[in-house]
Amino acid sequence: MHAKRILLVDDNPHDVELALAAFEEGDLRDAVAVAHSGEEALDYLRGRGIHAGRPSGHPTVVLLDLKMPHMDGVAVLQAIKADPELAAIPIVMLSTSREDTDIEVCYRRGASAYVVKPVDFGQFIEAVKTIGVFWALLNEHRKD
Repeated sequence: MHAKRILLVDDNPHDVELALAAFEEGDLRDAVAVAHSGEEALDYLRGRGIHAGRPSGHPTVVLLDLKMPHMDGVAVLQAIKADPELAAIPIVMLSTSREDTDIEVCYRRGASAYVVKPVDFGQFIEAVKTIGVFWALLNEHRKD
């Protein structure tokens, strides 16, 4: 089975490192692109700026951190869902927040899933690996 591309958007270098370790365990590391801000995520998706030469096509899923400076995950989610070229991309929100208002806002804005980042290292690795395997290997997605 061939893994599809995943875009991980997170401003926390520690969380990115842990997520990449989880993807490595799931043999998905080569399928992951990383954006460190909301602005960079949109540049990646639109193939502009430093991502102008990226491979064509969209990722099969975007794993999007909710709490980021400048442009938070909700703003990125809104921008993606408002763009007809990007709107069909599934978005999985990742957050430490269990606040009902955060969860509700994300689903109302078009998130496909909302996952609370586990505090425990092992649980975080397992959660990210499970998300990656589901979206990159098991889930059938629409063709670009």
